[in-house]
Amino acid sequence: MPATTASTPRQGHSAPALRVDKLGVSYGALVALDNVSWAVHSGELLGIIGPNGAGKSSCYEAVTAMLPRNGQVYLQGRDVSHIAPYRLAELGLKRAFQQNAFFNDLSVIENMIAVLGKTAHSSLFSCVFRPLYSARKYALASCFAAQQLERFGIPAAYHGMSPTEIPYGIQRMLSIALAYGDGAQALLLDEPAAGLGGEDMERLKHLLSELKQQGVALVVIEHHMDLIMSVADRICVLDLGRQLAYGTPAEIQRDPRVLEAYLGKSQ
Repeated sequence: MPATTASTPRQGHSAPALRVDKLGVSYGALVALDNVSWAVHSGELLGIIGPNGAGKSSCYEAVTAMLPRNGQVYLQGRDVSHIAPYRLAELGLKRAFQQNAFFNDLSVIENMIAVLGKTAHSSLFSCVFRPLYSARKYALASCFAAQQLERFGIPAAYHGMSPTEIPYGIQRMLSIALAYGDGAQALLLDEPAAGLGGEDMERLKHLLSELKQQGVALVVIEHHMDLIMSVADRICVLDLGRQLAYGTPAEIQRDPRVLEAYLGKSQ
């Protein structure tokens, strides 16, 4: 059975954690994304694949309101199409970028504390007039940050180091941990496996599986086909800004359009 195009599956009667409908992005006369629709439920992973220039990054930018676009975005059934990017993060729609981005003058654990925002940091009023409360709040946040780092595969031995001092594979885990922060309903990852291999790749695969088990909806742009085929529940294939195919990994692997456009051959 060939993969379908421009469809969004239903899982029981529950609303998808994240759904996009007819997304479109244009740069003047250039159409970067045209009529793209997909959905991912809590505890699922949607892979987005396609050749370079297919529109994958434009799709992420459109979902997170980082550029003007057409179409609708729904988070847990709520239309969030006109909500600012920082408000989307507050609502639980978060993303990590392809390139690692850290506060290099802070330690690993200080980076984690920084992204916790109000969970860790008190107002100026509290710092001045309630210093003990502020200190306790920060101490609790430090413990939580350490637990989160361990959860994302970053051992305590690295917590006091600068992000530039830790191994590259651990840096990739840190990027995901910082994007997730204190929780996410839907988490978008842009090529998390870039530059990874061996044990680091296995560590990433284990982390993605754990996040799914914990109910996070994951959307992953990835070029490592072995990884995405092993962890994805469904895959959206983009080509020249259009949705070429949409289906399970098995359906995608035998779709002749995908084999021709993405792998450069047909059956």
